[in-house]
Amino acid sequence: MEAEAAKYIGAGLAVFALFGVGLGIGNIFSTLIASVARNPAARAQVFPIGILGFALTEAVALFALVIAFLILFT
Repeated sequence: MEAEAAKYIGAGLAVFALFGVGLGIGNIFSTLIASVARNPAARAQVFPIGILGFALTEAVALFALVIAFLILFT
């Protein structure tokens, strides 16, 4: 019984990383939109960097979910 409760607590703690991921993705895209609004000619240079930042930040979310699922189902 206590091991089951510890699993749920551990999985919940592992998912706390998703809060930071949400903030990071919001920050990336708000900065991307602001930079393109200031200088539309720089879109071709800024957009791929923004997408790379999004992909790397989203990878953290996937790792957090994998860890949470491993804690729950093993």
